[in-house]
Amino acid sequence: MMEPLHALVGTNGEDIAWWQMAVRGVLVFVIGVVIVRLAASRAFGKWSPLDIILAVVVGSNLSRALTGNAPFVSTLVATCVLVLLHAALARAVIRWPGLSTLLKGRSVRLVEDGVLRADAMRRHGIGEGDLRMALRAQGVTDLGEARTVWLERNGDISVERKEG
Repeated sequence: MMEPLHALVGTNGEDIAWWQMAVRGVLVFVIGVVIVRLAASRAFGKWSPLDIILAVVVGSNLSRALTGNAPFVSTLVATCVLVLLHAALARAVIRWPGLSTLLKGRSVRLVEDGVLRADAMRRHGIGEGDLRMALRAQGVTDLGEARTVWLERNGDISVERKEG
């Protein structure tokens, strides 16, 4: 099983071709997006998983090219491939909502008709104190004032007030 992978990405300790480094970059990018998507959305702030992985991998690649710890041209080519992949995915999520949900997640209802949804809060790492702080920041002092409270896919908490 490892032999086809090594043919595709090269092996450790040997010089690899520019296209093998580009393939490595794409694989690291995809695996990184999956890892970030599995983490709680609040763990990484307001950036999308695509943005987080791009920033980390590009920074790492450029530092390795700068210090000479990786082949210069191959590293730059792999970095450019990742930036192009990021741009293509950013445009694709606009066109295909399912891909957007897969990569960026979806909003989660934390409160419905003034009632906490403890299961959703627990699943997404939101404590009652965090929720009440977010409500206060939006001028809501009593949970009964909220019709619906959402954990948005960027990590923000938004409130729909009851009418009247």
